[in-house]
Amino acid sequence: MIKYRLFIIICLILLPVANGWAAQGLAAFTVTPADNGGETYTVTIQILALMTVLSLLPAALIMTTSFARIIIVLSILRQALGTAQTPSNQILLGLSLFLTFFIMAPVFNTAYNAGVKPYLDEKMSSEVAFEKVSEPFYDFMLNQTRETDLAMFADISGHGQLDPAKKVPFSLLLPSFVTSELKTAFQIGFLLFIPFLVIDIVVASVLMSMGMMMLSPMIISLPFKLMLFVLIDGWSLIMGTLASSFYI
Repeated sequence: MIKYRLFIIICLILLPVANGWAAQGLAAFTVTPADNGGETYTVTIQILALMTVLSLLPAALIMTTSFARIIIVLSILRQALGTAQTPSNQILLGLSLFLTFFIMAPVFNTAYNAGVKPYLDEKMSSEVAFEKVSEPFYDFMLNQTRETDLAMFADISGHGQLDPAKKVPFSLLLPSFVTSELKTAFQIGFLLFIPFLVIDIVVASVLMSMGMMMLSPMIISLPFKLMLFVLIDGWSLIMGTLASSFYI
């Protein structure tokens, strides 16, 4: 009985508040007709839409930036070295993330100055700001995309032959860019794998000739691969090559 009484008391207390909300309405859902025939929404709805878009930020970071190529190459490098979980996944993700920020810094700055800053200063509508922000990313993705991949997805989607004078649709550019990034990442990974594979083959051949078939070649070859990687300053070469591969 005490629980029911408490519930009734809370309902009676909240009843005036509910009546006030019903009478005034929520400002978050106010829509105002614009002069050009469109509609403008309150800032609260815009913030809600922005928070919804931010939930897709991880996927956008992976699919529309240099992150995918970098993390794949670093993962293949760790596999080629044979160091199992060293560097750890957290370290590889951190390296990929910060190198992505370095590579994408010109794109981020252009997008901020062209779209985000004017929108925050209320000098530009949200629709125009979105177009201005997407243009630097569009140009970056287009520069890194192979023409063969664009032609393949254009043929699959029924666009036919692409007109160089027209912009490539974003729905067509995104899968083409991802496919090109995967191809480039695996090509770089293949070239990285070769010298370490040669060391494994040489060590395995020496152990076989010595009759030490029960000894794992990975245990013997690991110090030599680490020594080779350190002597050639491998991390600087890898990071420099990945960074410069986006500006060729």
